[in-house]
Amino acid sequence: MIKIKKKAIYKKNENKMNIISDTIKARKMFSESKSKNLDFLLQKRFEWMNSFIEKDHIGIEVGSGTGFSKNYILNKNFKTSDFSSDDHIDIKNIDAHSTGLKNESYDYVISTNMIHHLAYPMKFFKEMHRILKKKGKLIIFEPYCSVIFQLITIFMKHEGFNFEVDVWNEKKPILDKKDLWDGNLAISNLLFDDKKKFNENLGKYFKIEFEDYMECLIFLNSGGVTSKTFYVPMNNFFLKTLSLIDKILIKISKDLFCMGRKLVLIKE
Repeated sequence: MIKIKKKAIYKKNENKMNIISDTIKARKMFSESKSKNLDFLLQKRFEWMNSFIEKDHIGIEVGSGTGFSKNYILNKNFKTSDFSSDDHIDIKNIDAHSTGLKNESYDYVISTNMIHHLAYPMKFFKEMHRILKKKGKLIIFEPYCSVIFQLITIFMKHEGFNFEVDVWNEKKPILDKKDLWDGNLAISNLLFDDKKKFNENLGKYFKIEFEDYMECLIFLNSGGVTSKTFYVPMNNFFLKTLSLIDKILIKISKDLFCMGRKLVLIKE
């Protein structure tokens, strides 16, 4: 991983994006604007997950936030959950570190853009291992902190990144426990780039069945999911063209251009 800086941490009042952490307003804006750009981005983030989900599977998303996943996950036994008590959430007041859900209840768990907001990632993985059935799947989408993502983050001062934290420590929080929207965009790189460290810390809980990379221009021109910024509205033809360019850029160098990582972990 190429690092422009080892860490770039910003205060909320420095953030140049709008509507930070307002999921209800984000849902309303998405519904009213019918943004093709954001819809296209969300399709790309969620629809690939359906190929790992069987018709009779029982699943849950942990840390659903806006709950947009319900628009794209086809499984009828799928529920959203979140720490919040928002009306659009199926199972409310759920802490991803300690859900209180029954042992071995789910065939799959979805986590989308959530792990990089966790103070204790290891506690989360152990909790997902507990609630998943044998051979259950933890389906993940997370940021990939490439050079372009680092540059955008430094310019926009949104969330920030820190490559110096210990993601495996279960006693020392790596983020502000009191701020659920505190984020570190480097967390997925720290968790998954070094497969030896992953296996040392998580190998007895999970194995990686699938990993792929996506997103650059389609994310930058989406307008944002909960935090909003400027974008150029496009039709499906141009959005598909951007997506094709993204694939080419990521194939050239994911460390330069990639902004998203897809993973499926299988419970051991």
